[in-house]
Amino acid sequence: MSCQPRESIVSILDTISSTHRPRLLLRTARIGLQEYRRESDLRRVLRLPAAPPPGPATVRALIDLEAQIEAQRLRPAHAIGDTWRPARHVEVMIALMAEAQLMAEAVPMPALPPRRLTLSRAK
Repeated sequence: MSCQPRESIVSILDTISSTHRPRLLLRTARIGLQEYRRESDLRRVLRLPAAPPPGPATVRALIDLEAQIEAQRLRPAHAIGDTWRPARHVEVMIALMAEAQLMAEAVPMPALPPRRLTLSRAK
């Protein structure tokens, strides 16, 4: 295994751990993790004909999608554009948390300290 994938995974995990979201959103997503079914749920969340393989590219796509939805959540109510849909945000958060966990478990990282893979609460 080359150094590049490991650096990419570390970068992704750092991005996830430094993200802050509301407590209720995180609690709801954590509860939803119990019901996560990768094939059907990931395909629906990413709006693809088939679920992509697990790994950094999938997690990065979910990070980007969640960032877009978060921007919708923070946008003023009178702004023009897609409205924030809480249920969609939760399902993307569930997929992001599950896929990050899968990615972290798949790659042995003995030299790195343990990381908390859930998003932190907004202050």
